[in-house]
Amino acid sequence: MPIDRSIDTLLGEAQLAIDNALNNPQILKYLSDFGYTSAKIQQGKKLYTVAAAAQLTQQAEAGGQISATTEVNDAWETAKKSYSRMMKIARVAFKRNSGIATQLDLNGTRKKSLFGWLAQANQFYQNALGNQAVLAGLKEFGITEQKLRAGLAELAVIEKANLVQEKEKGEAQAATQKRDKALDELQDWLSDYLAIAKVALEDDPQLLEGLGVLQRSPA
Repeated sequence: MPIDRSIDTLLGEAQLAIDNALNNPQILKYLSDFGYTSAKIQQGKKLYTVAAAAQLTQQAEAGGQISATTEVNDAWETAKKSYSRMMKIARVAFKRNSGIATQLDLNGTRKKSLFGWLAQANQFYQNALGNQAVLAGLKEFGITEQKLRAGLAELAVIEKANLVQEKEKGEAQAATQKRDKALDELQDWLSDYLAIAKVALEDDPQLLEGLGVLQRSPA
């Protein structure tokens, strides 16, 4: 990806320098004497078209990734509230039962990573639902089997959303790589093109300015 100018600036400069040359016979005549015929400039226009399209695609894919990440985070926040509430109640219900506390992973801090947190939450719900003593103990505090299954379902929502997020992430990365390659090719072509244009049009600075190139005054 170009690092010496913004993407929008590069695309804008390329479009101006290419289209104004193709639409001005006088500029084309000067440039043709230095090898930049209409056909050769059309090659640059093709590079511009590909790069501009790749930029639009990358932006769309990036937006898709952001939306997918938001879905994951929203689902995670919802599940955290349910899990935290049930954890607090379970710690009271089984404060004298270290075996169940271990089964439900009631002690210690919660993992910060998504996968670590999901593993802890899954352990809690799965082991609670599979143990009649736990179900009975939690029910005394209003945590029914139905509520536990609802909490487990919230984890499934996260996992499904995360699959979409990973897919979108991969597509965004691929689009970025394709965009960056197209921009590099365009910038390389444009650099040579403008360098030659400065020579070809040095005696007619107004035409050169028409390509977006401003001549610097001698120091």
